[in-house]
Amino acid sequence: MALLDWISSDAALVLEGEGVRLRPPRSNDYAEWSELRAVSRDFLQPWEPTWPADDLSRAAFRRRLAAYARDMDAGTAYPFFVLRAEDDRLVGGLTLSNVRRGVAQSASLGYWVGRPYARHGYTLAAVHAATRFAFERLRLHRLEAACLPSNAPSRALLLKAGFREEGTARAYLKINGGWRDHLLFGLLEEEAGLG
Repeated sequence: MALLDWISSDAALVLEGEGVRLRPPRSNDYAEWSELRAVSRDFLQPWEPTWPADDLSRAAFRRRLAAYARDMDAGTAYPFFVLRAEDDRLVGGLTLSNVRRGVAQSASLGYWVGRPYARHGYTLAAVHAATRFAFERLRLHRLEAACLPSNAPSRALLLKAGFREEGTARAYLKINGGWRDHLLFGLLEEEAGLG
């Protein structure tokens, strides 16, 4: 599927949550996305991989959209922007990545929220919506997530969303320029309470 076809077909992938709407990123999101990421840089950088020098450029955003389209076409990842339902304001992002089929039937959950919107419940609502999508539409069996041990808000969010802490992975991801240990979390379909 071509990138433009993917962008125009994303209406089927709008997820509704408590006060939020999730949908795939679009090319006309660039200005709002780059502004939110720029004002949130110091807030986000301790928890994310090192940003490339051109990370907030329009060209880098176009490359990001092309990668998203390839991943969605392959069924290996589902990226979403998280919008505040009342006014469609971009508040963050969420991705289901590393989607595995066969005997695993699982995916990894990652998310970010802009500094102005942190601690307002938007990310928890987005995680709940993505969980429903993963288990009901993608028919997955397990979701996985990870966070730095020092990221108390993310740990609390995952526990509140029903994930169970499963242990520590040493040097799991390269965050802000260094390999860092992460706490691992899992959520099984039967534990999600989706009935």
